[in-house]
Amino acid sequence: MKEQLEQIKQSALAALDAASTPAALEELRVKLLGKKGELTAVLKQMGKLSAEERPVMGQLANSVRASIEEKLEKRKADIHAAALEAKLAAEAIDVTIPGKSVSIGHQHPMNQVLQTIKDIFVGLGYQVVDGPEVELADYNFTRLNIEEGHPSRDRSDTFYFTDDDSVLLRTQTSPMQIRYMENHKPPLCMLAPGRVFRKDEADATHSPMFHQIEGLVVAENITMGDLKGALTTIMRKIYGEDAVMRFRPHHFPFTEPSCEMDMQCHKCHGTGEVDGQVCSTCHGEGWIELLGAGMVHPKVLENCGIDPEKYSGFAFGMGLERLAMGRMKINDLRLIFDNDIRFLNQF
Repeated sequence: MKEQLEQIKQSALAALDAASTPAALEELRVKLLGKKGELTAVLKQMGKLSAEERPVMGQLANSVRASIEEKLEKRKADIHAAALEAKLAAEAIDVTIPGKSVSIGHQHPMNQVLQTIKDIFVGLGYQVVDGPEVELADYNFTRLNIEEGHPSRDRSDTFYFTDDDSVLLRTQTSPMQIRYMENHKPPLCMLAPGRVFRKDEADATHSPMFHQIEGLVVAENITMGDLKGALTTIMRKIYGEDAVMRFRPHHFPFTEPSCEMDMQCHKCHGTGEVDGQVCSTCHGEGWIELLGAGMVHPKVLENCGIDPEKYSGFAFGMGLERLAMGRMKINDLRLIFDNDIRFLNQF
């Protein structure tokens, strides 16, 4: 039995030295030390030995088992270390290679222009306010002196939520003028930027969703001259002192008298043509409409509990997209919403 144990030991140590994978080591462990392993099979023969031989053979068997187990653990550690070394070599990173540059984003051109406009108005004493995009028709139309049957209330122009046309996506940020006057008394100056929604076809200067900026000033002795002076000052701050603008009469239910303000087209410079073709930005008009404005209608003031005999005011509404187009020389409004990185990187 002694020779048998020595043979098992020598062959086991040689086999463990030759094993190169964890799977091979496990297979040898089962073969040598398992319940049906070679060493176990020899130990089962201990009962046939004399009382004097059993302690000697038992000690020898334990020594063989200890040698095999020690060798097994050492080979496990060696194989693990070799595998880790190989993995590190395969996944090595050359720290001297230049890294990939990270592209840092910047504000969208719309946000750039909006922030500029906010800064201008805040500097003039206006308070910037926000309100709901899902609005009541009472605020969006009725209290702004827009009566039933007015074209702007038609379903072909407005997105309604209810069958009775009482709830809608706001078509303008003008409702914030009513909401503000309900909670503030004159003198007051407010600015309400935000998204609005109309059933417009998408073309170079229109979109079903766009951004509008409403402004309101109410105090004693406000005149049309104050309105024109304020808007001229603001537009020159936005477009530069050499910007060419014009006022022309118009009609809005919530202002009286009313006007519209245009800016000379930045693409055709007022000629209406580019390279002998009709200008695609102004459609040959030579001018781009910037905003509508006027003196606040007395009925609107009354609807908010403000005495029109004592107070007067002016209001205006401008499209942010068109302001951005003029300031940044953008020829097609749809580019603003396309999220084309080639376009956005220009700004």
